[in-house]
Amino acid sequence: MKANEIRERFKTYFRQHGHTVVPSAPMVIKDDPTLMFTNAGMNQFKDIILGHAVPVSRRVCDSQKCLRVSGKHNDLEEVGRDTYHHTMFEMLGNWSFGDYFKEEAIELAYGFLVDELGLDAERLYVTVFEGSAAEGLSRDDEAAALWARHFPASHIINGNKHDNFWEMGDTGPCGPCSEIHIDSRPDSERAQVDGATLVNKDHPQVIEIWNLVFMQYNRKEDGSLEPLPQRVIDTGMGFERLVRTLEGKTSNYDTDVFQPIIRKIGELSGTTYGRDEQVDIATRVVADHLRAVAFAIADGQLPSNAKAGYVIRRILRRAVRYAYTFLGQKEAFLYRLLPTLVEEMGDAYPELVAQQTLISKVMKEEEDSFLRTLSTGISLLNDVMAETRAAGKDTVDGAKAFTLFDTFGFPLDLTQLICSEAGLKVDEEGFNAEMQKQKERARAAAQTARGDWTILRDGETHFVGWDQTEATCHILKYRRVEEKKKAFFEIVLDTTPFYAEMGGQVGDKGVLQCGDEQVAVFDTKHENNLSIHLTNALPADPTAEFEARVDVKARRRSEANHSATHLLDQALREVLGTHVEQRGSLVTPDYLRFDFSHFQKTTPEELRRVERIINARIREDIPLQEYRDMPMDEAKKLGAIALFGEKYGDKVRVVKFGDSVEFCGGCHAKSTGRIGQFRIVAESSIAAGIRRIEAITGEAAEEASYAEREMLGALRELFNNAKDLRGAVEKTIAENDDLRKDVESFVKERVAALRKTLVERAEEVEGVRVVKGVLPGDVSPDAAKDLAFQISGSLPENMLCVLGTTNAGKPLLTVMLSKDLIASRGLHAGNMVREAAKSIQGGGGGAPHFATAGGKNPDGLEAAIKKVLELAGLQA
Repeated sequence: MKANEIRERFKTYFRQHGHTVVPSAPMVIKDDPTLMFTNAGMNQFKDIILGHAVPVSRRVCDSQKCLRVSGKHNDLEEVGRDTYHHTMFEMLGNWSFGDYFKEEAIELAYGFLVDELGLDAERLYVTVFEGSAAEGLSRDDEAAALWARHFPASHIINGNKHDNFWEMGDTGPCGPCSEIHIDSRPDSERAQVDGATLVNKDHPQVIEIWNLVFMQYNRKEDGSLEPLPQRVIDTGMGFERLVRTLEGKTSNYDTDVFQPIIRKIGELSGTTYGRDEQVDIATRVVADHLRAVAFAIADGQLPSNAKAGYVIRRILRRAVRYAYTFLGQKEAFLYRLLPTLVEEMGDAYPELVAQQTLISKVMKEEEDSFLRTLSTGISLLNDVMAETRAAGKDTVDGAKAFTLFDTFGFPLDLTQLICSEAGLKVDEEGFNAEMQKQKERARAAAQTARGDWTILRDGETHFVGWDQTEATCHILKYRRVEEKKKAFFEIVLDTTPFYAEMGGQVGDKGVLQCGDEQVAVFDTKHENNLSIHLTNALPADPTAEFEARVDVKARRRSEANHSATHLLDQALREVLGTHVEQRGSLVTPDYLRFDFSHFQKTTPEELRRVERIINARIREDIPLQEYRDMPMDEAKKLGAIALFGEKYGDKVRVVKFGDSVEFCGGCHAKSTGRIGQFRIVAESSIAAGIRRIEAITGEAAEEASYAEREMLGALRELFNNAKDLRGAVEKTIAENDDLRKDVESFVKERVAALRKTLVERAEEVEGVRVVKGVLPGDVSPDAAKDLAFQISGSLPENMLCVLGTTNAGKPLLTVMLSKDLIASRGLHAGNMVREAAKSIQGGGGGAPHFATAGGKNPDGLEAAIKKVLELAGLQA
């Protein structure tokens, strides 16, 4: 059996046992603040498990694409070093929501592995929760007895809380679990060492393939456990590990899941997998990370410097540096492997096919960018190593190694590799200390403490905000939250007109009123299928009846901007082509932002056409047509446009303005005429193949027109009400350019004269030519820098130059060293200027040969110059 057949066999087996097969959710998570990525099969069912949503079926199964870059056995820097852990992987799973429990879950698992797939039961081991005295939990004897129907006692192993008690988080549903492990060692090894002794010991051939979680408790904020009203079965089986087992391989990377990619890597890099350990590790890293990055981009997550985008960028850069260091790839490489990945997985995951062009362009641009950074980082590391040797040391400072990691993406092992080739070590303890400080800073910045929910009523929230902005309501539950030392409350209502932030539209603000008491709602969030109203205070009587009122003025502006994004989407397709796809949006009361796929800059003429189309449709006053709870098939027939990376249910809401038809749950103007007018204020690139348009509507567009009219009026007055304002401005610019050239010519002459004077006045101290002085006040910082380099050209050897300047009342210190002084005396301009800058109440730094520092105290320049000479050991 090959991978694609195994995946289908799993789905067919559980379908035959009454399970509904559901599609994989996107790997990127949109509305759960506790997770950035789907890291387990249960993530898409979290709302159901928490009781916030009703399942489409009480029995479901799927193959879910997942991403793990931290946690048990999944540290990113370890992936590729072994043969069975991954960043992106597929998880096969089956679930029961209040239907069957332990007995049927165990029978189904055994039946699939042994009866359906034919695995040797003698090679299987199962673990059960051993209990916890601290928790007051006994051993899971029920699961052990059920497994005893199929396995001898020697194959049923007790597991501790870490391995065999599953928890969703610090609070929430949890319960014991049973892991199924397989021993793939040769019979000769099995005869010598009992497989039971190797379970959960990180043996590469005795691995877990399936985990059956029996959710039967709820963990409260105080740490106590209470029984769940509805017990849940949640299982997860590592697809890649299952394929490895069935294909009789000893490594996940030897299966047909990875081999086509590995062969392509070898073909393109001229390497052979299986001959050299470093090449093998690099090949596995590239093969694994290619999948993670490609699937993330397909699901709408572009590499960036923040949150989920940073994780994807980090994964991609790790692959690039392994290819660079061990596969000899000095140019973009990963994107060339993409067609092979699409060929192998495109049938099971059609989003790869649909997004192939975008994925390829984003990958290539990210690779090119990082390769440039890598080159810069290596140059800086060379400087650090030269500085280390000049100081007579053999160990590179850990803090400097960490700076290379933090700024240039140089992980410790790459720095160690380059340093070892130069005969140097790296202070690993110092590096780890800096890493720990960063983690503590990040943890402190992100720390949030949520109390237990106080339940006042049972029930679900009914959203009425599409039709009204006021509603009578009661509080279902509330809790206190502390975030960054600021406290506020989260409130869930039984009926709400407040739109919760979702689909790019920001959450509503407003008030909850009871009698004379008003509690301000400062935001509304959508989390885990709940509309959560944020307030700074709790009502005096939370059990009372309230009037919930939305800030209507802000809502109407948001509605206009949201409807405008739909018209913008349609207009861009008309002007630029049907390849345009929405890649993200932000709708606020003040402006809108729309990200879309397009592979070149949008011209001013194209943007003007887009504006004209939208404003024409606004003047048409096209009425809103809204379809609620429309079956997905009917919505597709209507031509509704779906957003990539979003998961839709069987029934959807469709918003239609004429020919604009989109899936959307947001709030909209009742007709396009209420948008008023539409105006683009900015267009830019935010990533390879992704453009961004920012625009305003209604009053904001009107006010912008007034502001421009006033600016033009003021400019006309400045140019004596010239009839040809543009001509007058161009003439002034031309005259200014001529004057600037005259000034630059004068400055060059002045610098040349200063250079000659300073060189002639240079003093020789202990064999070093010392050039020093405080320059006249009209010498700019740029001129001072130019002067230092000119002096360096005149005195290329045994020269130290230290100059002080004052520009606009602020002092600047400039230090230049000839390269022979750096080597012979161990001097470093950056270190010297940093210490000397204290005299001018400032700071700075730079390279070993050239550095500058700014400050606040011009009177300290003479002292600063003297300090530089003192640090150089030259008393002139």
